[in-house]
Amino acid sequence: MQSKVVVEVVDEVVVITGANRGIGLSFARLYAKQGATVYAACRQTSQELEALNINILPGIDITNSDGIEQLRQALTGVTVDLLINNAGILREESFGQLHSETIREQFETNALAPILLTEALADKLSAGSKIAFITSRMSSIADNSSGGYYGYRMSKAALNVAAKSIAEEMKPRKIAVAILHPGLVSTDMIGGYGDITPDEAAQRLSTRIEELTLDNSGRFWHSNGEELPW
Repeated sequence: MQSKVVVEVVDEVVVITGANRGIGLSFARLYAKQGATVYAACRQTSQELEALNINILPGIDITNSDGIEQLRQALTGVTVDLLINNAGILREESFGQLHSETIREQFETNALAPILLTEALADKLSAGSKIAFITSRMSSIADNSSGGYYGYRMSKAALNVAAKSIAEEMKPRKIAVAILHPGLVSTDMIGGYGDITPDEAAQRLSTRIEELTLDNSGRFWHSNGEELPW
């Protein structure tokens, strides 16, 4: 009698921050459709997120240590294949009207929080895992020809620097890091203005993540595949 071979299919585990709306919600929807096990972390859930058959982790504020630990505990026993640091905020400042409070807020959310979260979840990553940091072209010094948005530009540039360092430190563990600009996306964060939808951005970003290897780890990419200048 011929023995039956059972092949175990292991789902990809994807963790997404800021998953209740915008690109984060589109990421959650996309990876859920692909059959991944998705953990969607957010401060407040949404009807759109609730409609997905995924693991929703509401009430998590990654700008404080309690929120990071809450997410870490929710992932007890879980090995993460893909960590998408998506949560971010944008406030507008111009020279002559700078506000230290909003600049500090953006640094805490856009730069410090994703780095501390990645450190906290590092032991849940294994060889072959990937980390994606959603940044912005507005962080590029070489590409800045309009000024303004001081806190946003500075915080995202800080994120890039730290993400590059993480990429180098993760190479011995065979974990690749992507630093990704989504494009001009029509999200609530920028008042709905943009030239691509969140779903289109998530699809393009997922392609960049799929193409991510240790050889191109730590580079700064536009979602359309263009490598961006620092």
